[in-house]
Amino acid sequence: MSPTLVLVHGAFANSFSFAPLQAELALRGLRSLAVDLPGHGFEATFPVAYQAPQDAAELATAPGAIKGVTLADNAARVIEVLERVRQHGPVVLVGHSRGGITVTAVANARPDLVDRLVYVSAWAPVDLDVGDYYAEPEMASFDPAAVAGAAAANPADVGLLRCNFRTGDPAVLAGLKAAFLAEGTDDEFRAFLSTFQPDENLDAGGPEDRARAATWGTVPRTYVRLSEDASMPLAMQDRLIREADALTPDNPYDVRTLSSSHLGWLVHPAPAADVLAEVAAR
Repeated sequence: MSPTLVLVHGAFANSFSFAPLQAELALRGLRSLAVDLPGHGFEATFPVAYQAPQDAAELATAPGAIKGVTLADNAARVIEVLERVRQHGPVVLVGHSRGGITVTAVANARPDLVDRLVYVSAWAPVDLDVGDYYAEPEMASFDPAAVAGAAAANPADVGLLRCNFRTGDPAVLAGLKAAFLAEGTDDEFRAFLSTFQPDENLDAGGPEDRARAATWGTVPRTYVRLSEDASMPLAMQDRLIREADALTPDNPYDVRTLSSSHLGWLVHPAPAADVLAEVAAR
């Protein structure tokens, strides 16, 4: 029986960003399902102040539905999906970027629901919490100012992360493009940016959410490195792989590499679909 690939998005994203990839997977005869984490997709808040013309002052204080959403809520959403999908055969759980934290939490809690984990330039914390990795040498080439320039509210005021992805500031747009889709055209970049939502939750997990050898570590896993990723440098991706392999040396990552920025593999998804098809065939 062929597996179903369950796709988990990253920060500020949603299931919509996987549509081109899902089309390529379908053309290869593969079933896939993209999950919207709580507060994402059509559950997201798009304040009127985010429309045109924008009201920066109102956007900085407008409430958002994602306030209070936790990593546990994200994991519960995915587990609910997996319990249903599992009735139809094997499951390959794929996480991108911040979605890797959710994928890890799911495998910590319910390894019985997953036949293989796939991380695509995704956070799979082992030795540190995600926030602490940002202070490590492997992240030195990442410029946080690229994202900070898009900040639209003080998290302490609104209880969430909020970015203005509809900004017209050329410097902010250039910084975001360099960080996430450097090889793309300006139109491709703006098209992808338009699929983002302004809000993300604050909970990136703690020590209890790191990979656990006894549960997460029992599931076969693949890491797809994105060699041109500026937002999660290759050095950090490789560190996460090393830490996980040290945690469970008898179950190391199957490592693949795509020449892509953080988002490029979703804009031009045929190579990624080929890799995922190979992984699914295992």
